Amino acid sequence: MTHAIIARQPGGPEVLEYREAEMPVPGAGQLLVKVAATGVNFVETYQRSGLYKVAFPFVPGSECSGTVEAVGEGVELFSVGDRVATAEGARSYAGYTLVEEHKALPVPDGVDDFTAAALPLQGMTAHFLMNSSFRVEPGQTVLAHAGAGGVGLLLTQLLKARGARVITTVSTDEKEALSREAGADVVLRYDGFAQKVRELTDGEGVHAVFDGVGKDTFDASLESLRVRGSMVLYGAASGPVPPVDPMRLHAGGSLSLTRPTVGHFLQNAQERHWRSAEIFDAAARGALKVRIGARYPLPEAAQAHRDLEGRRTTGKVLLVP
Repeated sequence: MTHAIIARQPGGPEVLEYREAEMPVPGAGQLLVKVAATGVNFVETYQRSGLYKVAFPFVPGSECSGTVEAVGEGVELFSVGDRVATAEGARSYAGYTLVEEHKALPVPDGVDDFTAAALPLQGMTAHFLMNSSFRVEPGQTVLAHAGAGGVGLLLTQLLKARGARVITTVSTDEKEALSREAGADVVLRYDGFAQKVRELTDGEGVHAVFDGVGKDTFDASLESLRVRGSMVLYGAASGPVPPVDPMRLHAGGSLSLTRPTVGHFLQNAQERHWRSAEIFDAAARGALKVRIGARYPLPEAAQAHRDLEGRRTTGKVLLVP
């Protein structure tokens, strides 16, 4: 037996219960991974609440790091004892989980288990946002919301390494300090940010906005864009955005709007390797610093969700079995 966090019905954080669970058995092409740490992500609050449809009873979690304990038939790329991570697992709020071989990422020496658990989803998200959703070029100016969040801190570092001018938004002085430490050129509060962005860009606006906040920032994000700018809406921490009239994009200056999700940018082994190798290599070299904002024992998953939804966290939130 092992333990896992199980939600028996949709609801608030209180539905997350720490219970005994059967030990998973790897099938063909699967790895049995002893979990060292699990990444907590906003999508799991959507799933838990019922906003995103999942089957209950439900064990959350797609991201983790750990050690291979056993392998299923046909596994060729990994062996017992290998350190791995994944952003595309399932049921990782647990002591043990199964990972498909082709979705497992080798963890290089120099990257510890906590960093390995914190990087895959948010690191590869930051990577696809700036390389694929909107290809940021040196000298461009971009706005990134939630600059002290897990994605925000990684995205800021990667954008600065690319040579972009980075404006971020945060809600507190503490978060401003973290965003500046990550390299942000200008850090704003959310109130009136569109007007301030215009002033900072001589009235032109930014080339792109990376918005994981959603409802509360969406309108002003559009107002922050220059002609032919791109709105990259990758999350909804403040709630889903209401339906949008496409004529707003016309009126704003022939704007582009995209709503990407990480799974669509990990379509094959080549793409998965490209993104993961670049972020793990940067972390191993010390060029990409990962902030672990909080670690909770696995039984305290409900409190982790409360703090994440209440915007009381910075950087990455982990659960530790």
